[in-house]
Amino acid sequence: MNDKKALLSTLWIFVTLNYLYCDLIGLMDARLLRQYLTGTVDGLELTPTFLFAAAVLMEIPIAMVLLSRILAPKPNRWANMLGAAIKTVVMVLTLFIGTFTMYYLFFAVIEIAATIFIFIYALQWKTTKTPLAA
Repeated sequence: MNDKKALLSTLWIFVTLNYLYCDLIGLMDARLLRQYLTGTVDGLELTPTFLFAAAVLMEIPIAMVLLSRILAPKPNRWANMLGAAIKTVVMVLTLFIGTFTMYYLFFAVIEIAATIFIFIYALQWKTTKTPLAA
């Protein structure tokens, strides 16, 4: 059981680092940086509400690093499936927003693959005890 928790926690660290580094590279993209400084990126206004929503979405993988370690198996399984499903859907949707870049696609593919793996791994986690053979 602890190995599953450790692996899930490690996978969330992996995916979080990919999210963060992709965002960091985005700040090195001169075209995007100029837009960030105006407060509007590809027509999307970076309002306080938008930034709060982005913070909530980013807190999911960060919280899952800890929750994967401390939750009991059944809620752990559900939390991982829910967090992975949300982050997968959000990442797929972001591929249709703004201007396409190769570095973003590179990270997005890795992030989507990792969250799909987390979802499937958690889905397959048997959290109930099986009866002993007679």
